[in-house]
Amino acid sequence: MAERLTGHTELVGLIAYPIRHSSSPAMHNEAFAYLGLDYAYLAFEVDNSTLEDAVKGIRALKLVGSNVSMPNKTVVGQYLDKLSPAAELVGAVNTIVNKNGVLEGHCTDGIGYMQSLKDYDIDVIGKKITVVGAGGAGTAIEIQAALDGVAEISIFNIKDKFWANAENTVKKINEKTNCKAQLFDLADHEALKREIDSSVLLANATGCGMKPLEGMTWLPDKSYLRPDLIVTDTVYAPAETEFLRIAKEVGCKHMNGFGMMLFQGAAAFKLWTNVDMPIEHMKEVLGIHYGD
Repeated sequence: MAERLTGHTELVGLIAYPIRHSSSPAMHNEAFAYLGLDYAYLAFEVDNSTLEDAVKGIRALKLVGSNVSMPNKTVVGQYLDKLSPAAELVGAVNTIVNKNGVLEGHCTDGIGYMQSLKDYDIDVIGKKITVVGAGGAGTAIEIQAALDGVAEISIFNIKDKFWANAENTVKKINEKTNCKAQLFDLADHEALKREIDSSVLLANATGCGMKPLEGMTWLPDKSYLRPDLIVTDTVYAPAETEFLRIAKEVGCKHMNGFGMMLFQGAAAFKLWTNVDMPIEHMKEVLGIHYGD
């Protein structure tokens, strides 16, 4: 890194708390180095109490932009000048782009998910999908899928703090896109079976399967799956969740969350640099395998 830094080095940030565990700096700095770009990516521990000042710092120090993670994603938009259509509909920002002092907020999580499907030769445009989860990841996937042209989305969630958000997401999709969205209680197993049976893809967008919920799944049993169903998980640690293990046993084409993580980063990378991230190189360096 030291030999790459110059007086002209452009800085990209990551603002979240906690964030020292993130793999994003390693991913982006490797991509910058591989392409010979004079950029550096650093993580900054920022929570809501210092977020406004941090955003002012992006503008004042002329950072190219920044990634944003929890707990700032749903709050930072109020401090920005513009929001992308996806960021506005999702109600969250994970990428800031500084265009000559004008700060634009984007949400690349859903873009990353949809691009990872394409990369794995999965086509859901014009088709019906079922998504379980209505938090940050679920909302981003549902909104982007609707914007990209998925015909129908059945959303399942437990009646927790995200239920109202799920209702709002369904309303936005039905009013502002050409996609038809419906919301169901995850406890309604009859509806779950029916909606999965009529979908080409089933996505887990909950934290079920990752720490501290390793080895757990909301799926009642493997009879809810069928061999021609595509199954995806936003979780990538562990690489194979209990949900994906069952899908593999049934014979479903399946994909973990590494693809979404990689391609959401690639979308942000392109927004900052106007250069494509070297995807195949990054898969090799990071040891990313998200399918069979």
